[in-house]
Amino acid sequence: MVPTGYYLILSAIIFTIGAVGVLSRRNALIIIMCVEMMLNSVNLTLIAFARQWDNLNGQVFVFMVMAVAAAEVAVGLAILIAHFNLSKSTNIDDVNVMKW
Repeated sequence: MVPTGYYLILSAIIFTIGAVGVLSRRNALIIIMCVEMMLNSVNLTLIAFARQWDNLNGQVFVFMVMAVAAAEVAVGLAILIAHFNLSKSTNIDDVNVMKW
């Protein structure tokens, strides 16, 4: 049986990689993927604690986080596609005003 601390360390590493990616990249697609990595690391933490305490509340909450993440990706990609159609770029430095 793997100790909970190992899951938490892995989750912290994944979250750090995602945070560095969000802060250092300028491509909107990469930023969306890094945000998803951060959400998945939080999900891993919730599952690890739910397993440690033999409680299903963490696993139920993970399903809610996954639903919010799916909605976030759908809205984010829709905005990105609309912006790409106008500017032919996915660079977030090109987005200064949200107007048509």
